[in-house]
Amino acid sequence: MSSRATVARIRLNLHSREVQRDLNDATQMHRTLMRLAPDHLGQAPRQAAGLLYRLDESETLSTLLVQAATLDPARLPPGYGHIDIKDLTPMFNALKKGIAVRYRIVVNPVTCERLPLEQKGRRGKRIPLTGPDADQWWTRRATEAGLDIRTLLPTPVAAVRPRAKSAVPMRHHLVRYDGTATVTDPDALTHAVLSGIGRAKSYGAGLLSLAPAAAP
Repeated sequence: MSSRATVARIRLNLHSREVQRDLNDATQMHRTLMRLAPDHLGQAPRQAAGLLYRLDESETLSTLLVQAATLDPARLPPGYGHIDIKDLTPMFNALKKGIAVRYRIVVNPVTCERLPLEQKGRRGKRIPLTGPDADQWWTRRATEAGLDIRTLLPTPVAAVRPRAKSAVPMRHHLVRYDGTATVTDPDALTHAVLSGIGRAKSYGAGLLSLAPAAAP
């Protein structure tokens, strides 16, 4: 994965048939956004492209943030939305130990079921975390990513159920966290922004956004 990143902010055109299709099918949304990345990226194209995305919705606006090493907005369907693109290099250069930041992220907090000893070596099913358990999960992952969490505000996000041919399609439980934090490890934080945090990255989870915190 490249050490550089670009982020596109797409103000979605909700009258677009392609937008409505993608909003109702997480698998198709992933396919559409992967068109922004270069072709021929091997067996794991999302990881190779460093592609992450997040849907931010309000009462009047739906915005997609899409991050990757390189993005070609001309490859989006016509009329998909208004696009602004920004290079994240200045943000990475500004990350210093001890500075305060605001953050936003959508995550898929899960734990693995504990299996009895006779099933040692097998992996239990993933169990979604909610409430204080999910908050602890995010705080732990943020610490590993070089952030000391000061405040957090959890907001439930509609669960993602990718359309699939399987009889029991996987369902991803998502939570959005907003808050403030102090940078403890700029290198770890840069890596977390580039690679994303947690699971379900193909379905709108893992993209960590940072901005300077307002002075007290």
